Amino acid sequence: MSPSPPSAAGPLVDGPVLVVDFGAQYAQLIARRVREAHVYSEIVSHTISAAEMVARRPQGIILSGGPKSVNETPAPQIDPAIYDTGIPILGICYGAQLLALQLGGEVARTGRGEYGRTPLTITDRSPIFVDWPGDSEVWMSHGDAITVVPEGFVPTAQSPDAKVAALHDANRRIYGVQFHPEVVHTERGRDLLERFLYDVCGCPPSWTHTSIIESQVEKIRAQVGSSRVLCALSGGVDSAVAAALVHKAIGDQLTCVFVDTGLMRSGEGEQVEETFRRQFHVNLVHAKASDRFFGALAGVTDPEAKRKIIGELFIRVFEEVARDLEATSGVTGDTTDPGAVDYLVQGTLYPDVIESGSDSAAKIKSHHNVGGLPDDLTFELVEPLRLLFKDEVRAVGEELGLPHDIVWRQPFPGPGLAVRIVGEVTPERAEILRAADAIVVEEIRRAGLYRDLWQSFAVMPAVRTVGVMGDGRTYAYPIVIRAVTSDDAMTADWARLPYDVLERLSSRIINEVEGVNRVALDITSKPPGTIEWE
Repeated sequence: MSPSPPSAAGPLVDGPVLVVDFGAQYAQLIARRVREAHVYSEIVSHTISAAEMVARRPQGIILSGGPKSVNETPAPQIDPAIYDTGIPILGICYGAQLLALQLGGEVARTGRGEYGRTPLTITDRSPIFVDWPGDSEVWMSHGDAITVVPEGFVPTAQSPDAKVAALHDANRRIYGVQFHPEVVHTERGRDLLERFLYDVCGCPPSWTHTSIIESQVEKIRAQVGSSRVLCALSGGVDSAVAAALVHKAIGDQLTCVFVDTGLMRSGEGEQVEETFRRQFHVNLVHAKASDRFFGALAGVTDPEAKRKIIGELFIRVFEEVARDLEATSGVTGDTTDPGAVDYLVQGTLYPDVIESGSDSAAKIKSHHNVGGLPDDLTFELVEPLRLLFKDEVRAVGEELGLPHDIVWRQPFPGPGLAVRIVGEVTPERAEILRAADAIVVEEIRRAGLYRDLWQSFAVMPAVRTVGVMGDGRTYAYPIVIRAVTSDDAMTADWARLPYDVLERLSSRIINEVEGVNRVALDITSKPPGTIEWE
């Protein structure tokens, strides 16, 4: 039986389990599964050195799957010295083949790959197969196979076309499985990961929502001391949870700033005011800057340029608010003065960091609060959610007592409607899109689908299409409905919305939103598309 997670825990002192990324989405899913076992995990690049690995004091290492063959030239590898660190290692699919090859075994293309559900037979006892039945079904996805195990290793499972479907050197605590225990299609995959984490690595199940809050409160206090802090508050769940967490840590040292860019959802400003000024009694500055944002975006159509312009302008507004606050406090330039505003809180999440590019992931798009920040940033950033996935953020928000409507509000990009208008952003287009988006949200809620969907919103391609309304020709904008299901936004599937809901959406948007004469539905998954259009 798996240990029961504690109901509360103190500050986290144990090192992470490091998931080594070989360039596929597998790493994110493995990291999530580790955290679901209440063990903290982080994703690192396969280029990390053994010395860098040891410096992070990991409790265990998991080598992820990947899209390449270990026999390709070049193929991603790891520093061979990592195998001699004494840190427990679990290789999955590509990771299992890599450790077998690097430690002296052989991997070959046998001509008979395995894909999808595959029967697995346990052939030898192993600490990661405790209480497993002799036969089960697992999820395979490989063309190569381990044909010779390294010295000191023994095979522990096989499948019809993989005589070495699992192997280990129990003395060195190095394990490999050809299948994917992180996917739901593998029977008892969760049990295998827990056995590795709890029994082999000795990890305590201490990564809980309470421990996250306690740990971050301590870190925030240690980072900012007695300084005053600004928080970029957009009204979305990420910035709201970040604000509540920092307010719990430092109280009145925090001032939240809601920047009205003219690119927000309908009713966003009013909800922010109600929650943070009236309910939480947080110091709140409402900066009205829509003219500046539309002016800066005039003529701009490139999505990366939009994100960087918005990211920089946000910072300029925060700098102005900081100067105003310092002026009222009599700050004369001494940054040690308790009235100085030196820190900026952002609701950056782990997927934001991953998608904005790192050694282990190509840049998909710059997030305004990661890749879109200006080089001359004068604030020191406070990012208490930077290593959390969205579901973890929601759980922390509930623990902090945030209203249900904010905690479960669908994600909204920091640049707002600017990245849902494909083309130049203008006040007219923003107003049309805001009205259409409000109808989408209202009808999705009415249908009882809001919590079932990761996101549902309207997109406006800045082109015009011909239509007929009232026996007359129209030349107006199309609106695209985007609705997806997902667990963490790293991957997503398009939602199969009921036809009656789609019919109501189309009818209402065309009849109620002036300037729209056509409604379409985006049925693209991620990958190959992204959730947002820009």
